[in-house]
Amino acid sequence: MEISATGRLEVRITPADVGKRVSVRRLAEAGTGVEKFTDTVGVLTSWDDGVLMITRRDGSRVRIAQSALVAGKVVPAAPARRRGPAATYEELAHVTSRAWRPVESEWLGEWELRAASGFTRRANSVLPLGDPGLPLDAALAAVRRWYGERGLPAHVQTATGAEGTQELLAAELERRGWTREATAEVWIGALAPVADRSEGAGVVVTREADPSWLARYHRKGVSDVALKVLHAGPSVWFAAVPGAPGEPPVAIGRCVVDGRWAGFAAVEVDPGRRREGLATEVMAALAGRALREGASAAWLQVEDDNEGARALYTGLGFARHHAYQHYRAPEEHSGQSSERV
Repeated sequence: MEISATGRLEVRITPADVGKRVSVRRLAEAGTGVEKFTDTVGVLTSWDDGVLMITRRDGSRVRIAQSALVAGKVVPAAPARRRGPAATYEELAHVTSRAWRPVESEWLGEWELRAASGFTRRANSVLPLGDPGLPLDAALAAVRRWYGERGLPAHVQTATGAEGTQELLAAELERRGWTREATAEVWIGALAPVADRSEGAGVVVTREADPSWLARYHRKGVSDVALKVLHAGPSVWFAAVPGAPGEPPVAIGRCVVDGRWAGFAAVEVDPGRRREGLATEVMAALAGRALREGASAAWLQVEDDNEGARALYTGLGFARHHAYQHYRAPEEHSGQSSERV
């Protein structure tokens, strides 16, 4: 917190700092005779009528009465990373988008409208990469129309927690009644240490998600549209650890190589074979293939409630870069709904 020359805490933020990353201390409980304080760090997304709204790294929002402020200051837009590759949000937004392509897309200014018959929110949501070229309300109306014409709910994907992310847009969506439905995180790490974890478990790496691979994939009854999404990307690889004859693989994974980046997804293991290192073997085999194509860095996404995956990826040297959320329009559509992430 900011301390003055006299040793007192000071509030050194004003409404002019909306859009900046701040650190504030507030009085948590008033009138009890005991002072208790709470610290909050995040992007100041509004300061209206004596109330501050701060969006934290995970996208959650904290409402703070100005009268409860004890101290506050503007802090650097993003903390320095201690390990792993350097990466901006803008770079990762483009890379992650190319790794999970929709069947249909259209640009509204610098917003990409994506659709794939409801197969995953990522392929059926707006990716805002800049200015939509219209006032926000007009842009959102155009988004609702575009998805409504396809019988899909309108979703907008926003990111928080890194320099250049979209805390202000997320706050504006919430003000307009858009509802946050899901949160996930993008993690990054060095690629070579992942490849070094291979111990030769007989992983088979191919260019196609064949029926055997799909039998292990947790989204059953994969449609032709889903197959197009799974196979789209700059350089796509699928890995599997074969099971018993006639049985699905005991572990699978997908990797997309795109320049210096390798993106991992669909890493799944037979529930009866977990904690045997099979997920690590799958990722190591895919990482080795990506290294041979010239990649050096890796990314993946993990849902905020998947503790097993988070432990695995931490052990492989990955660390959180930013979070992203999907916001759904307040209007309800009659079309099919999209799956999580």
